[in-house]
Amino acid sequence: MVTVEDVRVFAMTLPGTYETLVRDRVKFRVGRYVYIAFSRDETQMGFGFPKAEREAIVRSEPEKFLMPSRGDLRYHWLEVRMSAIDETEMRELVLDAWRLAAPKRVVAAYDAGG
Repeated sequence: MVTVEDVRVFAMTLPGTYETLVRDRVKFRVGRYVYIAFSRDETQMGFGFPKAEREAIVRSEPEKFLMPSRGDLRYHWLEVRMSAIDETEMRELVLDAWRLAAPKRVVAAYDAGG
């Protein structure tokens, strides 16, 4: 099972990322934007994800993905069960979420160097 520490190790390699603790929840930001947030019990990870695609992915893998809470439906956001993903998938989800939140020039520089 992927842990918050696994996510932390990877997320902190992404330019501009910093960690915050908000109401006992670990969150990762780039600039002002949160792109990863964990449930208080750290069993679920919320992450930036295109609104237009989230219903399809939840329908296709309901044991893995969940729709965000009512308060987060307006955002580009999705939830995943930590026990349902491996490290490779976690890295893909975190990187894609970071790409949505990071400034375009930062993403372009990362892509050019990475």
